Amino acid sequence: MLLLTIHGQLMAMLLRLVNAKKTIEIGVFTGYSLLLTALTIPEDGQITAIDVNRETYEIGLPIIKKAGVDHKINFIESEALSVLDQLLKYSENEGSFDYAFVDADKDNYCNYHERLMKLLKVGGIAVYDNTLWGGTVAVPEEQVPDHFRGSSRQAILDLNRSLADDPRVQLSHVALGDGITICRRIF
Repeated sequence: MLLLTIHGQLMAMLLRLVNAKKTIEIGVFTGYSLLLTALTIPEDGQITAIDVNRETYEIGLPIIKKAGVDHKINFIESEALSVLDQLLKYSENEGSFDYAFVDADKDNYCNYHERLMKLLKVGGIAVYDNTLWGGTVAVPEEQVPDHFRGSSRQAILDLNRSLADDPRVQLSHVALGDGITICRRIF
């Protein structure tokens, strides 16, 4: 049996709640969340997995293969925005994804969100990782340690504001790890 972290348990529940079959993951790294998704979705489910670095994906690939779920994964080595734009060129992709998980370059989170709102079906879920940014999103700039300052922190602040104001989503910010934000597309 796969031992799941609290994050993993929550992700598995979200996937099951929406009966996810067609998913997308932006930022794969070594594939923990990818493996979890592949184990949770049905046998004929599909994951579009996008990352700029195939080498890190291949670290976890033997475990994914051993679990017998590698056939569910379409790994694309690329910048995510270009892949999302390519998907949106085909009308059959609009509103066809059940679930999205985003843990990639923070500077593009708002750009990913706009595209995902077109790709996700109504009722679909997008999960954004690291949305507490070490807790620094809740403190004044002058109190932020130097290693948390920069464009990524600003991008997370912008995302959090944007999501709070987005009428297309029902929102829940969960204080697990470095924070995850769950967005359910409502129209």
